[in-house]
Amino acid sequence: MQRARESGLDLVEVDSNGKPPVCRILDYGKFKYEQAKKEREGRKHQKGTMIHEVRMRPRTGQHDIDLKVRIATRLLAEGDKVKLSVMFRGRELSHPEVGQEVLDKALTGLGDLVSIEKPPGMEGRFLTVILVPNVKQPVAAKASAAEKPADAATGKPPAAVKAEAPVVAEEAVAEEPVKIEEKAEEKVG
Repeated sequence: MQRARESGLDLVEVDSNGKPPVCRILDYGKFKYEQAKKEREGRKHQKGTMIHEVRMRPRTGQHDIDLKVRIATRLLAEGDKVKLSVMFRGRELSHPEVGQEVLDKALTGLGDLVSIEKPPGMEGRFLTVILVPNVKQPVAAKASAAEKPADAATGKPPAAVKAEAPVVAEEAVAEEPVKIEEKAEEKVG
């Protein structure tokens, strides 16, 4: 206590359960300010889990379901949860099996990318299921796994295949305007 008073600082007990109890001499106001600053800084970099809802209807077509699956895949790749919902209106509510078929099509489109957190169930006029990214096989790993068989099919190392891919794309782009011009000349002539 005497040394703390002489230096104009505080004597703070750090560990009261220790034998002997541990104390430090420091400026307590400054210490509390720095602790609060560290907590604020830590909260800035935290990301809360978001639940995004993707809505469909019982009469949603296959193409639109595929579009909703792509949206859900993108959201899951970002690490967010996805709530797939089928909204019923009026007489549609008397046939929930039609909505279940739409939900099943979407779930088969997502495949092994997701784990079901909450199984399908009715919530008022909505048939919902909550999905989370698959912990066993992340979405990024799934995409890289899809590239590996293509590399094995060519028989070339992955670096060589990746180097050739942009060249092929540039050639395809270069050919398209020529075809369009040829068609335009045929129509005029």
